[in-house]
Amino acid sequence: MDVEYKLTIPGKPIGKGRPKFSTAGNYVRTYTPQQTVEYENLVRLAWMESGFEKLSGNVGVFISAYFPIPASISKKKREKMEGAFYDKKPDVDNICKIILDALNGIAYDDDKQVVKVAITKLYSAEPRAVVYIAGEGEFDEAEG
Repeated sequence: MDVEYKLTIPGKPIGKGRPKFSTAGNYVRTYTPQQTVEYENLVRLAWMESGFEKLSGNVGVFISAYFPIPASISKKKREKMEGAFYDKKPDVDNICKIILDALNGIAYDDDKQVVKVAITKLYSAEPRAVVYIAGEGEFDEAEG
C-alpha cells in the first residue's frame, strides 16, 4: 500500500521526558512527566483530527522540528536564522521517541513497523513539528 501522510503538530516540539519516581512509605511510584503526557496527547489529537487511516506494513517517519527564534535576536539576524539548524536541546532521539510513542496504536499498530526515520531541527518564526508518515513504496519520495 503506497500512502503518504503529512501531520502538523502546533507549538514548540519537546523531547520525551524520562520517567519520574516518587516514594510513599515502602512503595515506589513511577510516572510520566506532565509535559510529556500533554505533548503526546497533542500529537494524538492532531492525528485523529486529520482523518488519516492506520498504516499497515513497513512505515517510514520523517520529522521536521521547528523551534522558535529567540525574541532577543535582532530583526536582521532573525531573517538569517529562519530555516537554520537548531543545535540545542531537546535531542533528536527524544523528539523522535515522543512522536513515535504518541502515534503508536493509532497511525500504525506498533512502532516496530517503523523501519526508517529521519529528523531535522530548524529555527522558525512558527514553532511546530511536521511529520511525514510514509507507507511502503513511498520512502524515497517522502525524503524530498
